[in-house]
Amino acid sequence: MRQFDQPGACVVCLDPSLTVQQANREFFRQFDDASADVCGRDFCDLVHPSVRQALKRQFIRLLDGSRHRFTTHVVAVGADGTAFTSALTAVAVREGTAHVASILVVLRPTAGGEEVDIVTNRKKLLTETEARILEGIAAGLSTIPLASRLYLSRQGVEYHVTRLLRKLRVPNRAALVSRAYSIGVLNVGCWPPKVVDDFVK
Repeated sequence: MRQFDQPGACVVCLDPSLTVQQANREFFRQFDDASADVCGRDFCDLVHPSVRQALKRQFIRLLDGSRHRFTTHVVAVGADGTAFTSALTAVAVREGTAHVASILVVLRPTAGGEEVDIVTNRKKLLTETEARILEGIAAGLSTIPLASRLYLSRQGVEYHVTRLLRKLRVPNRAALVSRAYSIGVLNVGCWPPKVVDDFVK
């Protein structure tokens, strides 16, 4: 596995339940200096909630034999709460022909994108109503269908949309959806669009 041993690359070995078993020094530096604090944790807890669901689906396909490896981009959350984008490669290590004994994961920080503007502290940004309105806008619903679905008046929907635009500091609905995805408030790889539960009051 010498090809994975590159400067700045985090290398980690997971068991089939996706629990961290071993890792290289760079991985511990990025996620926590004390190996005892990281070993034994679920690997998916180390990535941003907006990408967890899609990442778990990829790991399931690896474990059930549908594929032997995958590469994807993830937003990882470091020890100090800073988020950084990484190219993730995962390879199934098998015993014999069928059983997955472990999974080797390599994270390489994306060039030029060390830190990203993303909500990492599980801040409760949105009320339940704002979350449902954001999901509706992301699904392409206009004001009247949203009002009907949420039992609000048209003015009520517009009031909440204006609050969302101010909260996320954007000028219009298209930018609102784009910003919500870019900072991790909306789940990646999910349809219909769904706000990450961690950010709802």
